[in-house]
Formats: sequence, C-alpha cells, structure tokens
Amino acid sequence: MDAGSYSASSNKKQSRCPLQEQLLQRKNSRDNLDRFIPNRSAMDFDYAHYMLTEGRKGKENPAINSPSREAYRKQLAETFNMNRTRILAFKNKPPTPVEAIPNEFASVQQQAKTAKPRRYIPQTSERTLDAPDIMDDYYLNLLDWGSSNVLSIALGGTVYLWDASDGATSELVTIDEENGPVTSVKWAPDGRHIAVGLNNSEVQLWDTTANRLLRTLKGGHRSRVGALDWNNHILTTGGMDGQIINNDVRIRNPIVDIYQGHHQEVCGLKWSASGQQLASGGNDNLLHIWDRSMASSNSTTQWLHRLEDHTAAVKALAWCPFQGNLLASGGGGSDRCIKFWNTHTGACLNSIDTGSQVCSLLWNKNERELLSSHGFTQNQLTLWKYPSMVKVAELTGHTSRVLFMAQSPDGCTVASAAGDETLRFWNVFGTPEVAKPAPKANPEPFAHLNRGIR
Repeated sequence: MDAGSYSASSNKKQSRCPLQEQLLQRKNSRDNLDRFIPNRSAMDFDYAHYMLTEGRKGKENPAINSPSREAYRKQLAETFNMNRTRILAFKNKPPTPVEAIPNEFASVQQQAKTAKPRRYIPQTSERTLDAPDIMDDYYLNLLDWGSSNVLSIALGGTVYLWDASDGATSELVTIDEENGPVTSVKWAPDGRHIAVGLNNSEVQLWDTTANRLLRTLKGGHRSRVGALDWNNHILTTGGMDGQIINNDVRIRNPIVDIYQGHHQEVCGLKWSASGQQLASGGNDNLLHIWDRSMASSNSTTQWLHRLEDHTAAVKALAWCPFQGNLLASGGGGSDRCIKFWNTHTGACLNSIDTGSQVCSLLWNKNERELLSSHGFTQNQLTLWKYPSMVKVAELTGHTSRVLFMAQSPDGCTVASAAGDETLRFWNVFGTPEVAKPAPKANPEPFAHLNRGIR
C-alpha cells in the first residue's frame, strides 16, 4: 500500500488562473554580478605602486612640478619602460601553436569529429504553468498529451486543454461536487476524443473539437475510475473496486471483457504497442499481464502472468518502444524499485532500487533511455541509460512528488505535474531528427545508361 491523497492547503490563492505561465522574479542586480580576478602573473606591482603614489603627485599638484623634475620623470620612464597606460593586465599572451598532428593520428582525429555529439540536457524546466487544485493523489492519472499536440489536465472537477502549438487554454468540462472530482483523463489515438474518469464510477467520452459529450459509461464500476487506456476503439478502465473493464465504445452495450485479478484499486493500465497485451498495476502490490486473445465476451478472464515482486503499489508502467515484450514497472514508497519484465515468459530481467517512490515512467522514443519521476524525498525526474541503468541526468524543480508525466507527440518534450500545483515542461529527450529526403526516382527505367545508337 502506498501513500495516497493529501488535503489541499487552506491558504490557496483563489486568484490563480489555471495553466498560466509563471513569471520568474528577476534577481537583485547585485546577485547577477561576478568578480573578475585579473591575471596576477602578468602584473608589475612596482610600477603600479609608483603610479598610485609618486607618479600621481605631479598631476594632482602641478605647482610643485618644475621643468627639470618633469624632464627627469620622462627620462626615468623611458629607461624603465614605464610609458604604459595600463597598470593591470587581464590576459596572458596567446599560447604558442602546437605542432601539427602526425599523420598516423589523422584518421583517429577524423573519427572523433564524425562521432555523434553528446546531447545537451537542460537541468531546468523550459516552461512552468500554474496548476491550482490538482489532486495530490498517487493513485490517479490526471495528465495526458494527445496526438494532436493538445495536453489535458484535470484540476479538481475541471478538465482543461492546453494547446502546445500556441499556448491557448480552454475548459472542456466542469463536474459538480456530487459526481466529481475528475480522477483520470486519457486521449483516444485520434487526438480528438478523450475519456474522463470520475469519482462517482462513471466515464465520460468527449469530442473536444465540437466540445460535446458523446456518451457516459455507467454500471461497470462501483467506485472511482482512476486508470484509463485505449486500444483502438476499446477503452479499458480500472477502478477502486479492483475491476478492469474493456469497453467497445462503438456499441450500445460497451462492456466486452472483465479482468478480475486485483483485490484493491487499479492505479496503472498500459496496452502494448501491438494491442495484444495489457499491463495492470494495483494498490495490492500486484502486476498482471493480460492477453487479448484469451479474452471472451462478458466473462471473467484469467491473467497471463501474475507478478508479485513489488512490495508497494504499482502505478508506473511503460512498454519499451524498441522491444515489444519488454515492460518497465515502478513501485511505490516502500518498494522504490524499477523492474524490467519479459512479458512472454514473465521473467524479471532486472531490478533497480531508485531510493524513492516511483510515480511514473516514460521511454525515450529515439534513444535507449528511460525517464522516471519520483516522490519523497527529492521529487526529481531521473533519466537512465538502458540497459546499464546508469544515471544520465537528474532534473529538479518540483517541491512535491512528481505524480504525473506525459510525452509530446514528437517524443522530445515531457510534461510533469506535481502536488506543488505546477506543470513543468522539460526538453529532456532532445530535438526530433529531421528526416533525410528520399532520393529522387529516375523518370524512366535505365535513364543512367548511354542510349547512343550504334
């Protein structure tokens, strides 16, 4: 069992506008200054002392400066090379050029130049938005980024949409206190429709383009729906009642499969890219793998694998984009581990103790890397190299546990939301590579051959 919700502070500012960018206060001008320490080895302290004492007397008191004294001063200056305007020197002479690299090392140098440069990972978020009234509840899933580049976030009983292309914010729906708050959001693959799970056990389906409620799924769950995921037209819902339900949203009676294996709240749901396997995590410390081919209509379905290695709630789940049967899972506060699974065999391939609560996991789509977000005590995002699990970077800025993460459609930017009521954007996965243009096809067969008549 893991730490769940926390009551919101009573001194919240009611004037805060959701998803407005936070303006960072400029530091005091004194804080922006830095000392410049000149190069002491290039200084002439004797000349400096003379100019600060004897050399300035004549200029300050011209009355006591006779012509003979002035002539003597000039001759003395020429003799000791004191005709200079600077007292302090701020840089050395340029270093002598290094000998040319021997020919036998030229190939090595060329290889070093052609090697892929190391990716720069900014240590601070590139943008921070206000997220007032976000629920500080480990078991919920309140953030998602759709394929149309619109991010959805549930703040209390309201679902907001933030368009990443222009920063525009709109309100999709506000649920009344009797049925709310909102406990989960998930975009459909088309980037237009979105599922909204509620505290009253219902799930609403919305058309965001028309801003219209399409239908409400009722009767499947007996308590709040905190986990959602899509598999084409199948919407899978996980509830506090421990049930997992597959809903075919195209038909009148949508429930087509019921998976029963958890005896506490289901807080993590992820379909594999192939759509054949579903991973589910619960507050009962269990991780299940379900096979779609084993499902039968309106019946309880047996799991493919029941994995009991975690010792806390399993919410963080992520299928590997470059290996279809590889699943990463993260445990809660008393487990703190990221585990890797072969979902064909059910074998645990590796386990890493991260030292803190694992709240969310995301794979890099372009590199073999995994990003994890954490709770107590550092509230950080950690980037790992796979499979060595060497830490590549640690991103800090949140002051409360980083409960939710979502990835942009291009796979480069990550949004994180935390109990500190902020939504932060991190350029952690780099910039998308520009696809090379395909070579132009020859206009006609054998156009490269000489067709001279013989």
